[in-house]
Amino acid sequence: MIKKLFNWAIGHCFAYFMYDKKYRKSRFFNGRFGGLNAVGWKWAIADFRGRSIFKTNIGVRFPVSPFNTINGYSNIKFDPDDIEIFRGKSKYIQAENGTITIGKGTYIANNTCIVTTNHDLINPDLHQKGKDVCIGEKSWIGFGAIILPGVVLGDHTVVGAGSVVTKSFPDGYCVIAGNPAKVIKLTR
Repeated sequence: MIKKLFNWAIGHCFAYFMYDKKYRKSRFFNGRFGGLNAVGWKWAIADFRGRSIFKTNIGVRFPVSPFNTINGYSNIKFDPDDIEIFRGKSKYIQAENGTITIGKGTYIANNTCIVTTNHDLINPDLHQKGKDVCIGEKSWIGFGAIILPGVVLGDHTVVGAGSVVTKSFPDGYCVIAGNPAKVIKLTR
């Protein structure tokens, strides 16, 4: 009980200064998981340690595992109750020159990469013009998948582990896999 009280009190302090209110009001800080038992307070402490020690994700206004990299956080749109997608390890989400929209109820596995821009082909010191990425609701991005700029995935899209998604599948309700990804199964 003392550990829970400690996590709640210290987590409150860190979260108050680090996170936007809408994320502190999500289900992981209150709601059905309840006050002292809410996992969000432990996340805030781990996130603070990561930002302090590793200098990762400085300025990001929502909880992020210190083992992930988030660039352009203000261009990432998602439901506050889905902040668990930024937990885990080795996720690289880059939205500096475009917007990434993640639909409600979507899961993103570890070692994934979602980007809105690539390096210029002639001068790698520069970036190409950014293109928005949109992932529909209730989708699942498998372990090690890469989603490239301009991709639109419809609702209920499953991206197979290790897939490289280079084009859009806006109709959703499918399983896509491979390099480059293609539809391997329709789910409705």
